[in-house]
Amino acid sequence: MSRRITIIRTGPQALVQDLGRPGNAHLGVPPSGALDQHSLRLANRLVGNDESAAGLELLLGGLVISAGTSCTVAVTGPAVEVRVNGRLADSHHPIHLEQGAKLEVGTPNTGLRNYLAISGGVDVPPELGSRSTDLLSGIGPDPLRDNDVLHLGTPGLPEGADVVPPHEALQTLVIPIRLGPRDDWFDEAETQLRQGRWTVSDRSNRVGARLQGTKLNRRDGEIPSEGMITGAVQVPPDGQPVVFLNDHPTTGGYPVIGVVDNDFLGAIGQARPGTEVRFRTID
Repeated sequence: MSRRITIIRTGPQALVQDLGRPGNAHLGVPPSGALDQHSLRLANRLVGNDESAAGLELLLGGLVISAGTSCTVAVTGPAVEVRVNGRLADSHHPIHLEQGAKLEVGTPNTGLRNYLAISGGVDVPPELGSRSTDLLSGIGPDPLRDNDVLHLGTPGLPEGADVVPPHEALQTLVIPIRLGPRDDWFDEAETQLRQGRWTVSDRSNRVGARLQGTKLNRRDGEIPSEGMITGAVQVPPDGQPVVFLNDHPTTGGYPVIGVVDNDFLGAIGQARPGTEVRFRTID
């Protein structure tokens, strides 16, 4: 019998994600992949997978699975309650599941997304070199549903070297941003960004973190559609910035006032609605 797990309950949203499919913007395909790549990489190391193996990205937890085979799992991301057959277990630590065991992931105390890695990785067919679900273009596996069965790859040996506490998502984000390429569309762009105050909107998703608050004053009109990258801060006519995340469109016609430092995108992907946001310009 092949190695597999069964999804008993998905929670609000459970997606298969790896490190994404960058380099396909010329085909109109976003990079996709885990929003908090540090947490997915850690989970994979804990169970002996290559860091690029596919795992599960869980929005606000709530996942319940049944192990169809003996396997090692790890849950990372923000602090969250984990149970095996009803008994408390540790997150951010390898957990052995016997065949038939039930794993439950609660709702994180802070942040949005936890990551579940399983020894061998989730073995769904890759598309354009990645097993990631892309919610914008529909590439990759569908969002998981109750009773789905996922096949697993061949397990490796856990490294056992990572001992880290779960992180807590910050209540206020100070986001480093590089001005351009269209900052000339804004009066004193740096000053506007530095003095502005925003919160994360409940309309945010994997396509982009929508911010609400200070209106950025920009020129009227639009620009010809041009290429967009992850982290681009696009400003539509209402002046409310949008930080493009992993499933963003590859082109856009609103001016980009700046680009967020890539190392900070994971924190934005973990920001709950209502999180306070400020920008700090960098060279």
